[in-house]
Amino acid sequence: MLRSLAALTLSFVLVSCQSAPPPRPVPVAPPQQPVFSPPPASTPMAYHALPGWNSAQILPGLEAFKRSCARIETRPGNSLLSAKAAWAGSVSDWTAACAALDVVADEASARTVMETLFVPIGVSAPDGKSRFTGYFEPMYEARRSPVPPFTEPVPALPADLIPNGASPLQRLPNGQTRAYPARKDIVAGGVSAIAYAHPSDVFFLQIQGSGRLTFPDGSTTRAVYAAHNGQPFRSTANWLIETGRIRAGEASMQGIRAWMDRAGPAEARLAMNQNPRFVFFRAEPEGDPSLGPVGAQGVPLTPLGSMAVDTDIQPLGVPMFVETSAPGLGGAWSGLLVSQDTGGAIKGAVRGDLYFGTGMAAGDRAGTMNAPGRLWVLLPRAVAARLLASSRTASTGALGGVASAP
Repeated sequence: MLRSLAALTLSFVLVSCQSAPPPRPVPVAPPQQPVFSPPPASTPMAYHALPGWNSAQILPGLEAFKRSCARIETRPGNSLLSAKAAWAGSVSDWTAACAALDVVADEASARTVMETLFVPIGVSAPDGKSRFTGYFEPMYEARRSPVPPFTEPVPALPADLIPNGASPLQRLPNGQTRAYPARKDIVAGGVSAIAYAHPSDVFFLQIQGSGRLTFPDGSTTRAVYAAHNGQPFRSTANWLIETGRIRAGEASMQGIRAWMDRAGPAEARLAMNQNPRFVFFRAEPEGDPSLGPVGAQGVPLTPLGSMAVDTDIQPLGVPMFVETSAPGLGGAWSGLLVSQDTGGAIKGAVRGDLYFGTGMAAGDRAGTMNAPGRLWVLLPRAVAARLLASSRTASTGALGGVASAP
């Protein structure tokens, strides 16, 4: 959703109705059997050994998990929770645990439910790297038409973009296609707009992946992630540091924005173009202002209850316990988060982007976060037992030395 990352979107296929002969009966496929291969370097752990478990606030994570459960429960029971992370089991493995959340009324009952139904499985990256960052839903002033300083289009989804997974194509006037161009070429060619805002605000809106636009008449519109151009995400902050334009201590969103204001439009545009990734938006009504933007799982995000993960490794909709630190979290921190979003810069088994909420205060806190940490996935006991049994017999010995789950 959206940030030091850019959030993914859901694709909807519209099927038109037309006259046709009745279809032939289709044989019913046998239930899909999950393959329980473990997450990287997995280790089960007892709850009392989780750092900060007894004192962490877990209700925000439980509220987020309830939203994920509502989404999970709409899916066929025999389907995998995640095709790329089959170790997380099938939908039916999760529905019973989801149903038990109805009894949660406070922190104590939330902790009891989690301890009863789920097993913490520690995850460590094969390369030993871990990183936790933060993101938020920005609110920016905007205008319906360009008026200085609100001159930059908030880019609408272009008609010439052809969805093609992570590598969208551009349809040319002669009917041929090519890889969608990089930021510099898109900006030079011009784009349609859902609104207009300050150039640096639009740039950071694209980094975050979604946000709210406020207008002089008091109305608010959500700028919702629609697609990206398929080009790689590259850090503008790193380029500014490497070229001596800013110091490492100025590499926050606030520091980069201040540099752009000092440097002027041409230098700011040069810096923006170092990141070839370009995000397009669609305009939607604000709806319930207390809810966050919709993440990759299709549910509204919960402040300090939702996290973006690498969905090539981790499934969406899974509760996770994280230990990390950040000034915006008051220093050392641990808490329950749910994998509900993803982003182009989120890569790795122990890599997360914590959602902090809406507005600049949330942005100030999110901007302080960039630290290593530890992560545990909380799996239903049946899933954990199968995963551990499979791991013990695997030749890789991914859980070598572990006797049993708690």
